[in-house]
Amino acid sequence: MRGSAEATRQRILEAAYDLFYAEGFGRVSIDRVALHAGLTKRTLYYHFDSKDALLAAMLEFHHGLALERIAGWAAPLAGTDVGSFVDALFAALALWSRERRWTGAGMTRLVMELADLPGHPARAIAARHKAAIEAWLTTALAARQAIDPRGAARAIMLLLEGSQAMILISGDRDYAQTAAAAARRIIVTASEKPGSGDNG
Repeated sequence: MRGSAEATRQRILEAAYDLFYAEGFGRVSIDRVALHAGLTKRTLYYHFDSKDALLAAMLEFHHGLALERIAGWAAPLAGTDVGSFVDALFAALALWSRERRWTGAGMTRLVMELADLPGHPARAIAARHKAAIEAWLTTALAARQAIDPRGAARAIMLLLEGSQAMILISGDRDYAQTAAAAARRIIVTASEKPGSGDNG
C-alpha cells in the first residue's frame, strides 16, 4: 500500500513538473495537474493539501534531479584546467538554449512568479538550490586552482542567470558566448599567477 501511495505521489510530482515548467505556476490549475497525472483532484489533494504545497514538493524533486544532472555533466571534465571548465560550462548553456521550446532555468522562472510572496516555501527551496550550485562551482573552481573560487563562483552564477534572461528576452543565443568571454576575463585572467613565466 505504501509503495502504491509513493508511486501516486511521484506521478503527481512528475505531472506538476511537466506543466509548471512548460506553462508557469500561475497558468496551471490543480485540475490540469490531476488530469495530466491521470488522477482525480481528490486523490491529488490527498497527497498535497494545496497548490503551493505541490509546488514546493515539486521543486524539492527537481532540486535533486538537477544536482544529479550537473554531477553527470561534470564527470568527464575531471582534470581540466579552469579555462577549459569555464568554456565547457557556457558551451553547455549555448547548446541547451538551442533545444526546442527552451525557456531557461525553470527554478528561476517559477520563483520570479512569487516575487511578491517572500515567505513562500518555494522561494526558500529555490534559494537553497542556487546556493548548492554555487557551492558546487566553488569546489570545482578551487580544484582547478582558481583565485578566489567563491568570488569566481558568484560571478559565474550572475553570468549564467543573466545570459539566460537575455537569451529569453532577445532570442539572441550569442549572449552565452558573451558571458563565457566575460567569465574568462574575470576568472581565468585573475587565476594566472603573476610572474609565472619568469625564471628569476
